[in-house]
Amino acid sequence: MAIIAFSTSGDSQEALLDLRFGRCKNFVLCDVEANKFSVVENSQNMDAAQGAGIQSAQNVIDHKAEVLITGNCGPKAFRVLNAAGISIYLGEAKPIVELLEDYKKGLLKKADSANVEGHWA
Repeated sequence: MAIIAFSTSGDSQEALLDLRFGRCKNFVLCDVEANKFSVVENSQNMDAAQGAGIQSAQNVIDHKAEVLITGNCGPKAFRVLNAAGISIYLGEAKPIVELLEDYKKGLLKKADSANVEGHWA
């Protein structure tokens, strides 16, 4: 367990999870071993006409996350993340710090497929 990415519109570990993966404003990254949080901007995908999920997935991959916690993940983003070996867990709109504890306790559901339809399928 190294780096976990959380989709959010906030910029801290107290921010609420944004249930939209592809169009979230930011990703809060948690380096579990170092107990450090950082923020990666994702606003370039908020208003993208298409491809927001794939571009957001690439953003998560580029920042070396091994786990993603989000509310919803479409089929294209799921395929990209899955191919990169990133485990996807589904959470609800709670503070990231609470979701991190839920993850550590094994309380979050691991996604085995996309849980929403793609917008441009």
